[in-house]
Amino acid sequence: MSLSLTLLTYGLGTQIPLTAMAAPLWLPYAVVAGTVAGGCWVIAHECGHRAFHPNPRVEATVGFVLHSLLLVPYFSWQHSHAVHHANCNHMEGGETHVPPRAESRTGQIVAGMSRRLGPQLFGITSLISHLLLGWPLYLLFGVAGGEKYGAPTSHFTTAAPFRNGKRALFPNACLPLMQLSNLGLLAMIGILIMAAIQFSPARMLCVYGLPYLVINAWLVGYTWLQHTDTDIPHFSTADWTWAKGALQTVDRPYGPVLNLLHHGIGSTHVCHHINPRIPHYNAWKATTLLRLRFPHLVRHDPTPIHRALWRVATRCAVVQQASAGGGFFYQPQLGQEI
Repeated sequence: MSLSLTLLTYGLGTQIPLTAMAAPLWLPYAVVAGTVAGGCWVIAHECGHRAFHPNPRVEATVGFVLHSLLLVPYFSWQHSHAVHHANCNHMEGGETHVPPRAESRTGQIVAGMSRRLGPQLFGITSLISHLLLGWPLYLLFGVAGGEKYGAPTSHFTTAAPFRNGKRALFPNACLPLMQLSNLGLLAMIGILIMAAIQFSPARMLCVYGLPYLVINAWLVGYTWLQHTDTDIPHFSTADWTWAKGALQTVDRPYGPVLNLLHHGIGSTHVCHHINPRIPHYNAWKATTLLRLRFPHLVRHDPTPIHRALWRVATRCAVVQQASAGGGFFYQPQLGQEI
């Protein structure tokens, strides 16, 4: 379904004229095509967790092809994502969306920016930096990664200066698959270059490039909201446990259309962190059972997505430890409500 709908929408994009009169059509095309193609991203994500098919070769092939088509280094991402699941909401060992400490150099810069810009402008800046730039910055430089892995890290190489942390994000055993991931991206880039030569760079940028930005925005938006909010703590090594970290994930109401297109990735994410081998079509039943059995442990925020996203963008800048032995929570900035 995801692949068929994606091919259909991209095919429709090839029919939109590259004229000033047709310019208003490109924005809705980008939103629809990027949203639909996000389902292919999620299926590849399932492959990365061994939740798609009992044959690991079939699974790896599907995941590698789908993610390469979307310019994602599949096997490199598969490893880093496993690190994320093993260290969810861990201040030092976490691998993505790790918040800056208020007393750190990065935290002081972010907090200072928040105070100077004010909540509204800081929120807009945060939305742009996350949704538009966040994914490529993460792949290229490991932005928002854990302290233990050093900065920068990269999903494309472990050469200097991308391997200077206390612990290597990508051990030497990962290098062959990292290189295979890079080859997949190079092949896709080659296809895009040939398409640009055949049909024009403008056509390629509009048909492929615009939805690509929307896909990335969905990806970052989902993960941001899954692991970030004013009441979600992160923990240092002394206080963190796997179960404690996994249960800080939050399910949100994305509605029937997005849950169909994106296979429930944002509405069944607590279950996904408890057991990522559960396929998306069984995650609904598992989520229901978890909420029935552990209602006090399974997080679900009914806030509409756009309001939750704005709250996170405006109020989640830096974290401080609330009390000794407790979690690190986002701190309200000047001009924000507590």
